[in-house]
Amino acid sequence: MHENSKLIFARHAMPFFGADVRVLEIGPDGVPSSYQRLVRDQLGARAPKTWDTVDLATRPGMTHAARSEYEFPIAADQYDLVLSGQVLEHVKKPWRWLPELARVCRPGGHVITISPVTWPYHEAPVDCWRIYPEGMRALCEEAGLQVLDVRWESLEGRSILPRWPRPASDHAPGRLYKVARWLRWPLARSFDTLTIGRKPG
Repeated sequence: MHENSKLIFARHAMPFFGADVRVLEIGPDGVPSSYQRLVRDQLGARAPKTWDTVDLATRPGMTHAARSEYEFPIAADQYDLVLSGQVLEHVKKPWRWLPELARVCRPGGHVITISPVTWPYHEAPVDCWRIYPEGMRALCEEAGLQVLDVRWESLEGRSILPRWPRPASDHAPGRLYKVARWLRWPLARSFDTLTIGRKPG
C-alpha cells in the first residue's frame, strides 16, 4: 500500500465510514487491511463493526473466497460500502468487475475504488490498466452507479526538489537512481484515481 493511496483514502473516503456501516473490501492487502487500520485509528469506537473481505486467494482471516474476479459468493444488496484499493489495475475486464461490486452494494450505498495511474508495471499475477477519471465515469455508468466524486491526484508532500510521476526506472532502477533512492531524494510522486459511486435506491 503506497503512501498516496492512504492519503487519498483518508481525505476523500474516510467520511463514508461509521459504526453502522457494513463494509466489504475487495482484495485487501492483509487482514486487517491498511485501510481498515487507518479507519480504526481515526474513528476508534465509531469504526465499522462489520468489515468483511473477499479475494481470489484463500488466506487466513478472509471472509469470502471468490469463484472468479467477476463472481462473488455474496447475495445482492448486502453492504453499505464496497471498497477496493490497488485491485482494479489487476482485473482483466473491469467493465465486468465493477458491476459485481455494485451488485453486492445495497441501494443507496457506495462503491469506492482507488487505483494507481503512475505506478510502474507490477504483475500480481497480471497488471492490465491505468484508468483516468473519464474512464472511471464510463465504467460506473456501465455498472449503474451515480458518480459522486472522481479525481486523479497526488497528495504526497512537495519538496524544493523536482518530482515527477513515477518513472519506469522505479521498476528496473539504474545505479544513479538507486543512489538517489538510498539518499531519500524524493524523485517521484504517485498519482491515483479515486472514484466514489452511489448505487441508486
